[in-house]
Amino acid sequence: MEFATTGIGRLSAEAGAEFAVFDMEHTGWSLETIKMLIATSRSVDLVPIVRPPVTDYHHIAHAMDVGAMGLLIPLVNSEEQIRYAIECALYPPLGKRGCAFAMSHDDYKAGDQGEKTRRANENLLVVAQIETIEGLADVDAIAAVAGVDALWIGQFDLTTSLGIPGQFDHPKFTDAVKRVVDACHKHGKAATLAGLDVAELAAGPANGFRMLVYLADLWIYQQALRRCFGTIRGALGKDAAS
Repeated sequence: MEFATTGIGRLSAEAGAEFAVFDMEHTGWSLETIKMLIATSRSVDLVPIVRPPVTDYHHIAHAMDVGAMGLLIPLVNSEEQIRYAIECALYPPLGKRGCAFAMSHDDYKAGDQGEKTRRANENLLVVAQIETIEGLADVDAIAAVAGVDALWIGQFDLTTSLGIPGQFDHPKFTDAVKRVVDACHKHGKAATLAGLDVAELAAGPANGFRMLVYLADLWIYQQALRRCFGTIRGALGKDAAS
């Protein structure tokens, strides 16, 4: 997500989305913004996933405390890195997340602390982004980590890391995609397909993908505007690009 309008989660849910990714890596959003977006998303049973800007305790634990139900960890280069990210998000004894309750992440409800920590640990969703040569080299070990639920191919970063920026039909990239999908299947994890091409997304399950992401809100908006303006200008007999 790029748009920080209060209702973006509710709009997405009404359109049929099951989850939304709120991006702190590239948008520049503050924790306060994320907290607001998560609150409105949770009100309509839309699963809020947060992409922290880096893999560190404070960004991950803070995202969880304001109500994130899942994490998209960017630029995962090694098994050790994703293990650390998971440790930051889980309560003891499985991790080292600090405890605070009756807050936004547990809907401000009272209750048994042991039950809350157990349920939070069980329900955590973790998606690791494979975006570099290093991550690709360690993809089998990353997929094997307990607590990793899915792998997401970061096509822009990965093609750049491979020396073929934006060349998504290049054999180096298609081979990389196959390696990620194969690692997911081997270890029972979901391979993630993200894009703007609806036909490609619809064909995703037949190609081994189990998590489908239609992205991103700004591109969807731009694409819709371009299509509508083109239709209107065409009807008026004007160049759609003018």
